[in-house]
Amino acid sequence: MEIQSRLPETGTSIFTVMSRLAAECGAINLSQGFPDFDIDPDLIDLVHVAMKKGHNQYAPMPGLPALRSAIADVIQRTYLRPTDPETEVTVTPGGTAALYASITAFVRSGDEVIIFDPSYDSYGPAVRLNGGVPIHINLLPPHFDIPWDEVTAALTPRTRMIIVNTPHNPCGSILSLSDMQKFSDLCHRHNLILLSDEVYERIIFEGKTHHSVLANSDLKDRCVAVFSFGKTFHVTGWKTGYVVASPALTQEIRKTHQFISFSVNTPIQYGVAAYLQNPSRYESLGSFYQEKRDFFLTQLEGSPFRPLPCFGSYFQLVSYNGYSTEKDRNLAERLTREAGLATIPVSVFYKDGSDHRLLRLCFAKKEETLQAAGQILKKL
Repeated sequence: MEIQSRLPETGTSIFTVMSRLAAECGAINLSQGFPDFDIDPDLIDLVHVAMKKGHNQYAPMPGLPALRSAIADVIQRTYLRPTDPETEVTVTPGGTAALYASITAFVRSGDEVIIFDPSYDSYGPAVRLNGGVPIHINLLPPHFDIPWDEVTAALTPRTRMIIVNTPHNPCGSILSLSDMQKFSDLCHRHNLILLSDEVYERIIFEGKTHHSVLANSDLKDRCVAVFSFGKTFHVTGWKTGYVVASPALTQEIRKTHQFISFSVNTPIQYGVAAYLQNPSRYESLGSFYQEKRDFFLTQLEGSPFRPLPCFGSYFQLVSYNGYSTEKDRNLAERLTREAGLATIPVSVFYKDGSDHRLLRLCFAKKEETLQAAGQILKKL
């Protein structure tokens, strides 16, 4: 049977490719974004208690009421945004599922969606699978600022949605208050939805502020915000996230969510709901990761790699312009095979393959892991 692929240009993700290569070569894996340290045993105990109490069957489709209520409290505490847990919060199996359900809810055949590259690799395919047309706009190093003239020029009567990511993966950049107001103005003027990927909301440095779409009252009826407990609590394998939007937008998101996954792991929802009752468990995350970032930067000293500014997420971009003229993917693969260190080439985050000779390294690792990686880089 002849199969016509709906994603003919899509292969195995670079994260899978590099992690597999790292395993084959016995390399230190700073490519895929997952911590290599233990999570809080209290969180494990809370999930275990829920299992022992028999909370092992389907959860309600929108999410466990206790968890949605806890999320609404966190949003109120963090962004001063009153949020109705019954009509504005939906628990999803990870941030990627939240993004997909949101895109599926609002993007129709022929709709255009503006995406800023380098971008998370699920955005474009999700738009295309729903018949939409991704419109890619490139952000440039070292600061990856929004090119507002290009954004304005890209808008057409078919534009339906803009997708933003802050703090940004892979860049480590953050959107400013001015950026958010400009997006708000565009959304109102052109009748758009702003989909904001904020899974690294708690991982922000240098005393900077994370400007969530939820903190902008002008965007209340036009924004969708996506979050991830996997990133916040170092449990990426649990695949638990949530999406917050106005009641009208949430109603549409739940229509798609119920046919994509329906519900999310029940005992984990109970455990996270209880864990969220102590704000100190998530409010200190920025300082925790800033220490790791700063330690990693000291390990880069004396290496031929130049770090770019990083104000959020747990990824550090490095330039190798003074080291090699190789294409970034070739260098990433060579470093894995020959030096024993796996990274991610940043060109894969650009639709047009723009190669700025940058590699992405994950510093959500134990100090000994980062120190070993630094020793490898210093020898190059």
